[in-house]
Amino acid sequence: MLQKILATGVAASLCAVSFAQDTTKKGTFTLSGNLDAYYRYNFSNPPHPSEAPTPPTAPGYLNYNSPTSFTATHNSFELGMASIKAEYTKGKAGVVIDLGFGRRAEEFAYNDANTRLAIKQAYVTFAPSDAIKFSFGSWATHVGYEVLDPYLNRNYSMSYMFSYGPFSHTGIKADIALGGASSLMVGIANPTDYRSAPKAPKTVLAQFATGSSDEKLKAYLNFAGGKQDDLTRVYQGDVVLTYAFSDKFSMGYNGTYQSVGTRATTNTSWESSKWWGSALYFNVDPTDYFGLTLRTEYLGDKDHVKFGNVFSPTLSANFKVDNLTIIPEFRFDSAKDELFVKKSGDVTKSTGSFILAATYHF
Repeated sequence: MLQKILATGVAASLCAVSFAQDTTKKGTFTLSGNLDAYYRYNFSNPPHPSEAPTPPTAPGYLNYNSPTSFTATHNSFELGMASIKAEYTKGKAGVVIDLGFGRRAEEFAYNDANTRLAIKQAYVTFAPSDAIKFSFGSWATHVGYEVLDPYLNRNYSMSYMFSYGPFSHTGIKADIALGGASSLMVGIANPTDYRSAPKAPKTVLAQFATGSSDEKLKAYLNFAGGKQDDLTRVYQGDVVLTYAFSDKFSMGYNGTYQSVGTRATTNTSWESSKWWGSALYFNVDPTDYFGLTLRTEYLGDKDHVKFGNVFSPTLSANFKVDNLTIIPEFRFDSAKDELFVKKSGDVTKSTGSFILAATYHF
């Protein structure tokens, strides 16, 4: 079945390339893609979820002590995701089709049908002028510092803020140039991560972006909020800052705050809970082919809305050979409560992991 899917995808790509060759005088066509694979070993050597009961205080039983997205494996070589992205623009209109194959794509599109072939993004665009562009369809979220495609991140494992924030939005948005480095995005979409939501409430989206004239400083203020259904409402504010001190050293910051309201019935009062996160990224690139990134993240979640209070430093090296990046990574997660599990089945407050990953893009 997988061979048939891949064959169909290759055929579609070849057709798209052929189409592009026939229409280069009329429009612009771009085909890109990426692939990643990894090996993860958790030093606590946790048991398989089926081999031990699940204590309510140790969610690590459910995911091999991997509480963030896309790496819930242990002592196993894994394919992450193969992606093919096609973009075509003719005049003022365009289309983007971004498909993913594999576990990573499936987890990203978790509300879609349970399949390893997933739509990451699919939307049409219309730019009536240079100052404004409308997008209509489904696209990856603007919230947060990290993104889905692993070759665009310097750490391979994902942050708590990425994992517990929105993944995608389906709706309509407008990107508005304000002059200089400043821009504004406003939009309205289905509830977070839902591509289909008949009769459901809608979510408001917004982003203000700006930066310095020399492009060394960039800042993004992000918002996504609204009712998810009649019994749940979620509001999230998020800030991303980056600064390039030189071509060899840069820093990034991501801070987020999410308020979650729930109620038992439409006739009862709302009960509120919240979680927040803060992370610093230190990037050092002594040469063109080698770099280091240290991510220090704290998740403040005393109400256990998502996971709990955790501090997680992650050190990743990036070895680059053309478009190939090899990423050895060490990660440590230390929680206030006993959220992880040992090989014996005993619970513990901390755990460490090693990942060896490779990404390639074209």
